[in-house]
Amino acid sequence: MRRRTFLKAAGAGGVSALLAGCTGTGGEQTTTEASGDATETTATATTTEGTTAGGESPTLTVGTYGSFVDAPSSSPGPWLKEAFESEFDATLEWQTPDSGVNHYIERALRGVESGADLYVGLDAQMLVRIDENLDEALFSPAEGLSRLGDVNEQLNFDPQGRAVPYDTGYISLVYDETYDDGDFVAPETFDDLLESEYAGALLAQNPTSSATGQAFLLHTIDAKGEDGYLDYWASLKENDVRVLGNWEDSYNAYSNGEAPMVVSYSTDQVYAAESGEDMAQHQIRFLNDQGYANPEGMAPFADASNPDLAAEFMDFMLRPEVQAEIAVRNVQFPATTTAELPEDFAQYAQEPPEAVTFSYDRLQNNLSDWTDAWAREFASK
Repeated sequence: MRRRTFLKAAGAGGVSALLAGCTGTGGEQTTTEASGDATETTATATTTEGTTAGGESPTLTVGTYGSFVDAPSSSPGPWLKEAFESEFDATLEWQTPDSGVNHYIERALRGVESGADLYVGLDAQMLVRIDENLDEALFSPAEGLSRLGDVNEQLNFDPQGRAVPYDTGYISLVYDETYDDGDFVAPETFDDLLESEYAGALLAQNPTSSATGQAFLLHTIDAKGEDGYLDYWASLKENDVRVLGNWEDSYNAYSNGEAPMVVSYSTDQVYAAESGEDMAQHQIRFLNDQGYANPEGMAPFADASNPDLAAEFMDFMLRPEVQAEIAVRNVQFPATTTAELPEDFAQYAQEPPEAVTFSYDRLQNNLSDWTDAWAREFASK
């Protein structure tokens, strides 16, 4: 276990931004340090009881990242709550602490119960971090799901069977072909990105505080190898790549015309089409004809008050019609093979010719070393 590394990074007061919440195109959850007595939640977390007294309907408490519930454009959260409560004799309460899953990690480190039944928004990188830093299980295996077989096998990222994928995104470049008087053409390969014509043209995210940035870092490791990715990033830096804190920071800078390219999601045109934006400013480029797949999963907390209800909700999330709705509202691809997407979504959501991803086993015992090395060599200079 690497608890000492985690605690050193978090400090005595709380957990720092080691695990960014993963989201759809709407942005990423930035993390803040949690504080307060070990018997309390952070001030921003909404807590609820499990099963109410007197035989009343139970409450299912689901933790997630903020934009899953309250993104400015559209979010799956409100729709899921209404649809679930209309069918099940239960109340669904979302819990969205500012620090995302870090909130629950810190509670576990302090020996405090999670206060939730389920977490929605995990990825392989998060699970590796959790397992490196906690001696006790934060999540339990997902059991009794009737629709588990509908999940695309290639998206399964948890060998312990805790996290069940519910959607996936592909990290790509989004670029503005109207830039430079309409003559801008994005590079086709990672090597092309280093050419002088792309000096200062790329906006990326910090892989130590951003899920999107971390996925892009992992893609460079896949492309250049463990022995070559730091040299590649050194060359990117020489070519004036701008690395900002999170997806929202970088995408806002892109939207303001500060650079013609940004690391983002290949579903970007879906949002652009819905917003009536100029599609020429939302072109997609898969470097090396690849996109890094970053599936999101849901997992029941080991100390869930309502584990059976949590399983029912997970099965509900995997229904074909629910999968389609989540995909549209979260601007991601479904995790199952049974969902049917609307024509307008399918028209603009782009999948790469080849999907690249690292398995949990590949990330285990490597992820922290890779990101720490990047921070030492890149961010500190």
